[in-house]
Amino acid sequence: MAFGIVRDSCPLEREKIVAIIIAGGLSRRMGGGHKALRLLAGRPMISHVWTIIAPQVAQLALNVNGPSEGFTALFPGTPILEDTHVNQGPLGGVLVGLRWAAQRGATRLLTVPGDTPFLPHDLVNRLIEEMFKNQTPVVCARSAGHLHPLVCIWDVALISCLMTFLEKDNLRIKDFLLKNLVKIVDFSATPLDHFMNMNTLADMQAAERIAQSLQQSC
Repeated sequence: MAFGIVRDSCPLEREKIVAIIIAGGLSRRMGGGHKALRLLAGRPMISHVWTIIAPQVAQLALNVNGPSEGFTALFPGTPILEDTHVNQGPLGGVLVGLRWAAQRGATRLLTVPGDTPFLPHDLVNRLIEEMFKNQTPVVCARSAGHLHPLVCIWDVALISCLMTFLEKDNLRIKDFLLKNLVKIVDFSATPLDHFMNMNTLADMQAAERIAQSLQQSC
């Protein structure tokens, strides 16, 4: 168990927090292709995620399954990290992200999905504050009673624990979070649930209306 491994004393040490956008999902319910590259308000959905997250961390990487040309063209010079093993689901992306974070000297990794274009602009501050307050190795966002297992900050010291977990063919991300005493951070879901993700064409249509409304209010 990895409890009590948080090391830094200052939650504002932004240079030690990096992020990876998990963009491995294929839009089978939308007709195929990379879901994160679908257009929202005139630009790829993942670019909305990037715009929100980039100012909150020191560096961003992408975890992509399948052809990555669309992503490299969109974000030139950005690390594109492939899963070490196939069929490990989102936890496989978390693992490669943690390894990359450790290699560049970061102490913590933020993970977010590539299909959540309305994430909070204070996401990192809210999560890291709770992480230091509770001295926990992983914190996770929740809204409207729903846990968002891929919206987490992870201590890089969880690498070996996660490797062992995956070697036993455990793939459920919620099980791993509970095993490591995850701390939950609640976010308001009104007037907008910032963690809404896109799974269907109806979701995309709703997101388009929200994006247009947000643009008009700026």
